[in-house]
Amino acid sequence: MRIVVIGGANVDIGARAAGLFVAGDSNPGTITVSPGGVGRNIAHNLALLGDNVRLATVFGDDSFGRMLRESCAAAGMDLSLSKTVTGARNACFVSLNGSDGELFGGVADMAITGLMTPAWLEARINKINDTDAVVADANLPAETLAMLVGCCIPPLYIDAVSSAKGPRLREALSSSRLPGAGPITVKCNRLEADVLGREGLAGVARLIVSLGSEGLEIIENGETVAVPPLPAKGIVNTTGAGDALLAGIVHCGPKASPVEAANFGQKCARLALMSPNPVNERIKDLA
Repeated sequence: MRIVVIGGANVDIGARAAGLFVAGDSNPGTITVSPGGVGRNIAHNLALLGDNVRLATVFGDDSFGRMLRESCAAAGMDLSLSKTVTGARNACFVSLNGSDGELFGGVADMAITGLMTPAWLEARINKINDTDAVVADANLPAETLAMLVGCCIPPLYIDAVSSAKGPRLREALSSSRLPGAGPITVKCNRLEADVLGREGLAGVARLIVSLGSEGLEIIENGETVAVPPLPAKGIVNTTGAGDALLAGIVHCGPKASPVEAANFGQKCARLALMSPNPVNERIKDLA
């Protein structure tokens, strides 16, 4: 499929404790630096699955930005809709994980995403609409997200990103839409769903709620379908699992049933859990 992904591209700096984490002290462990960002991760997974992917994002012109742009191009993403901003600091996410890979918390420096303004989107909207599916993350500014909801013609998939982004996403989803606009699917986790609301979310055809080790919920037309989890062993890092899940769902397209797409997404997420990086190159074996 031809897919445009609109969202953040940042450097992920991940710290994982070797043993029991002691707060307020220096803990032995490992630190990794890798390409990341919700939008970029989704685009990378889709490229590994064989889709024709365009990434629409903004890069800083610092060393992190140059590294990201080179890695995205090497992964097979079309960057013709992206922009490098002179004098801007590239986005960065620092995460702290326990020895079991579970995320304790993190800090995201995503100020550059504020440059993805409605004017920035308007200059690209015709090419965005000339595609089979569009994926966006809620790192986009509220006004830009609202404009995308209103103007997107292909099926639109939105990653809620975090509970803090919930209010802007709710507001954006209430925007009026062009005639003939495609359906909207929102993917979120349990905490994000509590902020968004599980039922009656304006403009949303399908809500997919990731429940971690408990599987998924698919909420559509007022009905909830529980999707059992797939067993996962050897968990190394949980940071990119949600991104891989949505990529797998989008990759399946409209020909797959919601449950079939969810199960494939879970297979992608399971592989992501087994990698120290946000994206596991082995996902291409599922294509």
